[in-house]
Amino acid sequence: MNIDIGLEQNARKKIAHDLGIVLADTYVVYVKTQNFHWNVVDRRFYSLHLFFEKQYEELEESIDEVAERIRKLGERTPATLKQFLEMTTLKESKGDLSGDEMINQLLHDHESIIKSLRGYIEHASKLHDEGTADLLIQHLRFHEKTAWMLRSHLNGDL
Repeated sequence: MNIDIGLEQNARKKIAHDLGIVLADTYVVYVKTQNFHWNVVDRRFYSLHLFFEKQYEELEESIDEVAERIRKLGERTPATLKQFLEMTTLKESKGDLSGDEMINQLLHDHESIIKSLRGYIEHASKLHDEGTADLLIQHLRFHEKTAWMLRSHLNGDL
């Protein structure tokens, strides 16, 4: 079926590709955050356990929004772990980590996503896809807030 939403097919494909990377990165940080929620062992267990839970629940919503945006553009959404691991710019966590090491990894990941999002917002805007740019700006604000909260847990020990 023809998609007539004011964006050329080539533009939609390019934007969907960018969104696929955003989706993969978001999924990897989601799984990592859920892993840390389950496996945190720290003197701040209870507060970190709840902190990570709130984050992965918010990330879950983000995943769905990005995936649905790709479909709205008429493209197939990457949807397997293999695809996500091939597309992501992030690394999985390894080994047993302290609470601070978990926070540092998540902080690095969110800051990495923030930097990527800035480029994807610019790309979507240049292609006149304000819907995607708006969605990505919302995600940028979420990741900036999350990075700030993670940084705050480190008491300036960066």
